[in-house]
Amino acid sequence: MTTGVVLLNFGEPAEPTRENVIDYLERIFMNNRDLEGDTTEAEARERSRELAERRAPGLIEEYEEIGGSPLNPQARAQAEALKAELDVRGFDAETYVGMQFTEPFVEDAVEAAHEDDVDELVGLPVYPLCGASTTVAALEELATAVAERDWDVDVQEVTGWHRHPTYNRIRADNVRSYAAAEGVDVTDEGTELFFSAHGTPAHYLDEGSRYDAYVEEFCDVMAAELGVDSYTLGYQNHGNRDIPWTEPDVEAAIEDVAAERVVVEPISFMHEQSETLSELDDELREEAEAEGLDFYRVPVPHDDDRFAGVLADLVEPFVADFAPEYYQFRQCQCKDTPGTMCLNAPFGDD
Repeated sequence: MTTGVVLLNFGEPAEPTRENVIDYLERIFMNNRDLEGDTTEAEARERSRELAERRAPGLIEEYEEIGGSPLNPQARAQAEALKAELDVRGFDAETYVGMQFTEPFVEDAVEAAHEDDVDELVGLPVYPLCGASTTVAALEELATAVAERDWDVDVQEVTGWHRHPTYNRIRADNVRSYAAAEGVDVTDEGTELFFSAHGTPAHYLDEGSRYDAYVEEFCDVMAAELGVDSYTLGYQNHGNRDIPWTEPDVEAAIEDVAAERVVVEPISFMHEQSETLSELDDELREEAEAEGLDFYRVPVPHDDDRFAGVLADLVEPFVADFAPEYYQFRQCQCKDTPGTMCLNAPFGDD
């Protein structure tokens, strides 16, 4: 039996032309149209286009400054590495990349898997921390794409996985090795460990998303792994709509740092993209240096040799057809579709 594993992600335009960027942004805003209340589809599309045209010039400039987004090729490399790892483990599996907002779209991945005549699908969002507009929305798009094809195929879904032990070691080791190479001690009182997380509208948290709790939990564990007693957390918010977002913004958080230097770890990302290469490396660096801080940004460990093993561990129960609970999976809290599994099951007083 052949399993198709669809690695789901956000996507970014391969070429930052005005047409590509506006189409990309319009899809994002349309996907989150509920944030501004009930409107007709026509009104939502008009508003999404308006927001896209407003945001596009700045984003195009960001892409041009970083030489284009590397997200998509990095995602393809991860899919290839996962396929190789599953082959080594003796599993008959094919891997696909499906993006929410750029080619190859989620429906393209489903079409490819259908043409390959796979017997089952596993949807695995490559978002370390489970969020409503990322992890959950990507899996909903996968289910919709399968339904629209009227394809009778079993679909398994994996959501939150930031608690995977090897993934935690990858991130902590990556911070250590980067700091050592830069001659920086993250435990020194003159150094502030600064976690930067992708922001999310407060609307999703109000509706029950635990994204902020996962972010704080992961930061606590990373700090403990690194031997750091305190740290700063900031969110990379995108204020295109006049609505509340997660707090504090990275710009506000950096102003409160009382240290000589910051080591910035972008904990929400498993790819380099505009949010890291432009928003952090350019914009946040400028803010930090204006505050008199030396600025160090930890690279995303997207090509760590161990990461394919993490992804393989996450899909192995479904590929091998044994109970996911054996690997400590539990029913997901963020997406309550029966059989949607995650590693974020409650423990202690959660």
